[in-house]
Amino acid sequence: MNQHASQHAIAVAGVRRVFGKGRKQVIALEDVDLVVGAGEFVSLIGPSGCGKSTLLRLVADLDTATAGTLEIFGKPARRARLDQDYGIAFQQAGLLPWRTVAGNVELPLKLHGVASAQRKARVAELLDLVGLSDFAKNHPDQLSGGMQQRVAIARALAESPRLLLMDEPFGALDEITRERMQNELVRICAETGAAVLFVTHSIPEAVFLSDRVVVMSPRPGRITGVVDVRADGLAGAHDRTERARDEEGFFRAVAEVRGLLHGAPVATVAADGLEK
Repeated sequence: MNQHASQHAIAVAGVRRVFGKGRKQVIALEDVDLVVGAGEFVSLIGPSGCGKSTLLRLVADLDTATAGTLEIFGKPARRARLDQDYGIAFQQAGLLPWRTVAGNVELPLKLHGVASAQRKARVAELLDLVGLSDFAKNHPDQLSGGMQQRVAIARALAESPRLLLMDEPFGALDEITRERMQNELVRICAETGAAVLFVTHSIPEAVFLSDRVVVMSPRPGRITGVVDVRADGLAGAHDRTERARDEEGFFRAVAEVRGLLHGAPVATVAADGLEK
């Protein structure tokens, strides 16, 4: 592992993903390069079927690239998964209905042989972090959708990962709950310092949460541009407050992302943050 690579949470180079063969062949991703810095929040946005979730699954070692390389903290994706370098949260919370809130959060710790006393302390810490200490003994069906997602985030953080992979975790929530969850995620990331790769279809959500928003093209998915939200005058993602939604820089960044999605000629920034 070289020193330069270890400074990045994610380094993707020349990635291609093809499904099927012959006439049924589908190119999901083509020549994708992306770097996510340690502690950086990066969102992927683009039309349905552009390969956002496919790219996240490749990083998570839930799928394998046809070509190209992926490294997480300088390691191959498989090694990073085995080392529990990242946590994952999906659109559906995926909680086990027969386990309590505390039982769901402690599950990854239990599976990896963490001692009972340590598990209990870590679960208490995480439930406090996501504001659910009073619901430790409840079961998932006793929680709202937003609360279930907070449990899922706590579970993803159980082993103190340096990276969170999130695939539309708030997509099924109503707008009010969604904004509250966005605020919660900003706070949680500020407290943990974790890097985040976040998939979303919402332009305002991507801009509010991110340091950089990566825009992808229709299939085959390519990166067509990157908007550095900080360049529009907003604080870094981990220091942002809900008031950012009313700032001029927020609306300017939303317009830039929308322009890229609709193919408008916008000054392009490469995925590694260097202006082209």
